[in-house]
Amino acid sequence: GYLHVAIAGVAGSGKSSLLNALRGIRNGEPGAASTGVVETTSVVARYPDPSPGKRIVWYDVPGAGTLSIPDWVYFTDQGLFVLDCILVLFDVRFTATDIAILRNCERFRIPAYVVRSKARQHIRNLAQDITDRDSDDADGGEQSAVALAKARERYVKESRETVSRNLQAAGLPQQRVYLVDKQTLVPLVQGQGSGEVVDETELLAALSEESRRKQ
Repeated sequence: GYLHVAIAGVAGSGKSSLLNALRGIRNGEPGAASTGVVETTSVVARYPDPSPGKRIVWYDVPGAGTLSIPDWVYFTDQGLFVLDCILVLFDVRFTATDIAILRNCERFRIPAYVVRSKARQHIRNLAQDITDRDSDDADGGEQSAVALAKARERYVKESRETVSRNLQAAGLPQQRVYLVDKQTLVPLVQGQGSGEVVDETELLAALSEESRRKQ
């Protein structure tokens, strides 16, 4: 059978962009999910995977805001309880809404993956902070390989600690967070190399394993 995978999370976390990247499609290309600064999804949208032989159907779930209704109502209203697998996506902050989605995944026994988007942007921003701090040059200097390496290490460490702390506070089991970027994912999905891999390869492998179990 087909593996039915939803991408859920708060508005603005980059769900549609990630959905496109996981299908090997860049934003704006034919067949791509709509993306934008404001939330562009108001109902769950279904996207078959375009790769021949890949038996995955992707679902772009409307962004959960600050939940004014009980979290299980959001979960059931969006039909998330019937899916095989859910990616809980966040960008800057891992929120109470993300925790609520994970709690319901556990309740309905649905495999869930915590994913943080926009890795390149976050790493470059951290590298710029490091470069500005370390540089004697008034212009701030260029981002060096050393600054990027330090930034990457810090980004990975801080992201994992944040998720771990929030899961512990919520009384949920510990699980890893996958740090990914759409620009890295697209060539990987297309079977090409990519130079700035963080956790993209591991996430694709985990989803492939879910798909194999479904067949």
